[in-house]
Amino acid sequence: MKHAAVIGTGFHVPDRVVTNEDLTRLMDTSDAWITERSGIKERRWVAQNADGMVVETGAEMGAQAARMAIGAAGIDKNDIDLILYATLSPDVFFPGNGVFLEDLLELNTAGAMDIRNQCTGFVYALAAADGFIRAGTARTILIVGQEIQSTGLNVTTEGRDLAVLFGDGAGAAVVQATDEDRGVIASALHSQGRFAKELMGEAPMSTHRGRIDGDIMAAGRHYPFMNGQMVFKHATRRFCEAIKEVLEKGGADIAEVDLVIPHQA
Repeated sequence: MKHAAVIGTGFHVPDRVVTNEDLTRLMDTSDAWITERSGIKERRWVAQNADGMVVETGAEMGAQAARMAIGAAGIDKNDIDLILYATLSPDVFFPGNGVFLEDLLELNTAGAMDIRNQCTGFVYALAAADGFIRAGTARTILIVGQEIQSTGLNVTTEGRDLAVLFGDGAGAAVVQATDEDRGVIASALHSQGRFAKELMGEAPMSTHRGRIDGDIMAAGRHYPFMNGQMVFKHATRRFCEAIKEVLEKGGADIAEVDLVIPHQA
């Protein structure tokens, strides 16, 4: 059976560094308050010009990370059969960033699929890549996880619970089929939609004519919302359950684990 092995990785972050001290000039917060709750000391935010437009798009950041991953993998870029692009903040409403990345990399009509799973996007993309490779549908897959969060944050005291957490950047991995006994061993994917509104970006919305208007913006419904305490408690509990499940699926014991790489939760 074919296995999906990660053969190269890359990343890209904007040059602009935003420290906790910088945020104290925008909202009622402190370095100690942010550090105690998140461990974060600084984040990267993409620069904007005088018109408020970003100087680097999300797809361009993804391309930078992808080039690094392709170089690390030592492959020709045209070996890539498929792009799996995980983001909740695409550059435009549609199409997805995957096709913009395909164009920026000048690939030979590689397939492109966007994945909208927010924090778990890269995990879902890696599981999907494993499935495509096991099925024989693709041999070499480029996975990109990328976000531009800063342009959609409420950087005031009212929005500080979210604004202090999120930054901008991109990561990439090249995943390739191998007959060797290595690669993705097991995945565990779950969701609980009844809690979806506890962490949500509501607008723009296709259920509303025009997708957004002045009333929606005046009410702040275009900013992301998070019930922080509930999300933290729920995520940490479920995260431990998922780790236990995937270890059981993979036939491994927790004592064998040398490294755990979690997302923010």
